Amino acid sequence: MTTTVAKPDLRPAIPNFSSGPCAKRPGWSPGCLADAPLGRSHRAKIGKAKLEQAIALTREVLEVPADHRIGIVPASDTGAVEMALWSLLGERGVDMVAWESFGAGWVTDVVKQLKLADVRTIEAPYGALPDLAKIDFDRDVVFTWNGTTSGVRVPDADFIPADRKGLTICDATSAAFAQRLDFAKLDVVTFSWQKALGGEGAHGMLILSSRAVSRLESYKPAWPLPKIFRLTSGGKLIEGIFRGETINTPSMLCVEDYLDALKWAKSIGGLDALIARADANFAVLDRFTNDSGWLANLAVDPATRSNTSVCLTIVDPEVAALDADGRAAFAKGLVSRLEKEGVAYDIGAYRDAPPGLRIWCGATVETADLEALLPWLEWAFVQQKATLKAAA
Repeated sequence: MTTTVAKPDLRPAIPNFSSGPCAKRPGWSPGCLADAPLGRSHRAKIGKAKLEQAIALTREVLEVPADHRIGIVPASDTGAVEMALWSLLGERGVDMVAWESFGAGWVTDVVKQLKLADVRTIEAPYGALPDLAKIDFDRDVVFTWNGTTSGVRVPDADFIPADRKGLTICDATSAAFAQRLDFAKLDVVTFSWQKALGGEGAHGMLILSSRAVSRLESYKPAWPLPKIFRLTSGGKLIEGIFRGETINTPSMLCVEDYLDALKWAKSIGGLDALIARADANFAVLDRFTNDSGWLANLAVDPATRSNTSVCLTIVDPEVAALDADGRAAFAKGLVSRLEKEGVAYDIGAYRDAPPGLRIWCGATVETADLEALLPWLEWAFVQQKATLKAAA
């Protein structure tokens, strides 16, 4: 690498590479929301129809089996996961599988808030998957499909047996619409609108298999459930939740935005096309990373590398030799330069993750914008190295 790099001329048309909320779909504008039934009740015929359409299009685009229920729930992916944990766990022992901050957060909730007696934690540091062979599927299992803050994903669902006795509860918020989820192996799947399709925040999706529904109807937790977590009434599933009768009031503006994203996804070829776009974006960034000499994937095993929340660490020897604060300051300075130039927003590593970069490569990002970003990454690194040397 040369010691000087000219400032690039070409800029990304859309510099939004945040891992959530993520970039809007190509061609989006506020005018896409013109049909939102604002000022109307979500229980009115028009509001109910929009919510039913959101569920139907989710099923179509994600290729969710017909026997799985799909519900719109409060509080984003977090609300959907918490609803599952508080409603389903406790009937048997549980294995909590974590390799980044959000998975670790679910461990904390189960151990310190639910205070379940029989909990095993199977963990790995940032950049690696735990030993999935240690999981006991006679127990319930909670895991993230794609570690948003580590860039590490499970490559497939082959580690989950078809004849499992426990339930599998999967936080798929940065995997849905970019990675193929094996619904036959997943009893609960959750995600949020603001991730892979670039929707607005505050709403989550909860997908339940027939096995999960059976658990809900046969098992009553020992603890009280707040209203926004209640999925049953009189020992039976509240089917209305899965027909668009939401527990609390949704934003019809956000619903319209989600519908717009789903319609776009369908128009470009559905799930296959979304996955192909994310894969193409990751390939562009991965080639640059491999050739850079100063960047590396945080995910050590190529088979586990995310094609959405791509987490990168700075391996330049002079930077790697700095202490933790120095490495963090270097990465922060690099990110700040790019933001000041208006070429990349929100690409710093998550606060609990190792210092570095996190660049979203999901389907709503245009490959041309990622290609335009790469020379800027090189330029910012060289500038930051010069600053480091001047301060030495």
